[in-house]
Amino acid sequence: MLEFLNEPWPWYVAGPLFGLMVPLLLVFGNKPFGISSSLRHVCAICVPMKINYFRYNWKEEQWNLFFVGGVLIGGFLAHRFMGGDHQIAISQETVSDLTALGLTDFNSYLPREIFGWEHLLSVRGFVFMVFGGFLIGFGTRYANGCTSGHSITGMANFQFGSLIATISFFAGGLIMTYFILPYLM
Repeated sequence: MLEFLNEPWPWYVAGPLFGLMVPLLLVFGNKPFGISSSLRHVCAICVPMKINYFRYNWKEEQWNLFFVGGVLIGGFLAHRFMGGDHQIAISQETVSDLTALGLTDFNSYLPREIFGWEHLLSVRGFVFMVFGGFLIGFGTRYANGCTSGHSITGMANFQFGSLIATISFFAGGLIMTYFILPYLM
């Protein structure tokens, strides 16, 4: 059993297990699945200003903070004690495309040539990490949720707004990949 847990899980095992979180949360607690709302809860707890967006009973939503804490702790424990030395599985076509853009390190999910700390103060590093992070935060707030909230919970509940958000997430990813990324590299 430990050997099974140490290996990367195929999509047809991990995907359904992840997807089962939506009905479990809805059936047992009438709670939507999502991660980005936890930042709102933390701000409501820590920011004493009278901003309307943060004026709500965050204690009713504290389960979400425990959920996110569990995700962080579980990810740390899995990486620390269950491996992490697996080769990153990237198709040869993707490796060729990224090599043509100047990337050579494929030993982690985030290329060190872009996302290493030493590149933070470069123009490219600033655009990717700081400006990109701002855009992700802005988009999450503007869409009133993140990819997990909209694409998993919202789509499962047939919410039209989540369909629009999910289409926009994919369109943004395609635009970035094919029209913006080549110029930033």
